[in-house]
Amino acid sequence: MGIRAGGRREGRGGATRREAVAAALTGLAPRLPAFEAGAALDRALASPGLARAAPETAAWLALTAYARHGFTDYDTLLDDGYDRDSARHFVLDDLNAVLTKWGVRRRITGEPEPDDGTNA
Repeated sequence: MGIRAGGRREGRGGATRREAVAAALTGLAPRLPAFEAGAALDRALASPGLARAAPETAAWLALTAYARHGFTDYDTLLDDGYDRDSARHFVLDDLNAVLTKWGVRRRITGEPEPDDGTNA
């Protein structure tokens, strides 16, 4: 990746980081509403833990974190004292339903995901 004028990072084919992650989100979740896509994109670009991730990885991790926090009871479970892995277990079906609605083919399994630095 290079740097464009104005300090914008270039990705593959000269696209900015924003454009590359946005394209990855579109490919990953073709039915994701524009507002949700913008929010997931902002999350991916704001996360220090995703700054060096491939656009496809950043898109996936930001999308799943956005869906988990915004469309499931995950945060409520954490507030109720559940640990992160338990809360993730209890929202797994709801999370996968949201991803399916957005056209995502990939599914979250019950296996722990690696910590990507976003603490999501």
